[in-house]
Amino acid sequence: MSDPVDVPIEDDAIRLGQFLKLANLIDSGSEAKMVIAEGLVRVNDEVELRRGRQLHAGDVVVLAGHKVRVTSG
Repeated sequence: MSDPVDVPIEDDAIRLGQFLKLANLIDSGSEAKMVIAEGLVRVNDEVELRRGRQLHAGDVVVLAGHKVRVTSG
């Protein structure tokens, strides 16, 4: 898998569901709920099932072969 794409956030943290939308990995909150519940999202190389998981700068999220890293903006 290639290097992650950096996606800046404005605050110190962001919820996983919001970040998936910000990174253009999904189109809606309902889609976020579905892909997370199905175990398709990995955070820092571990399956994450919590849509409200707080992400911080340096966290790496993977969905459907797309790898993105949270950066401070």
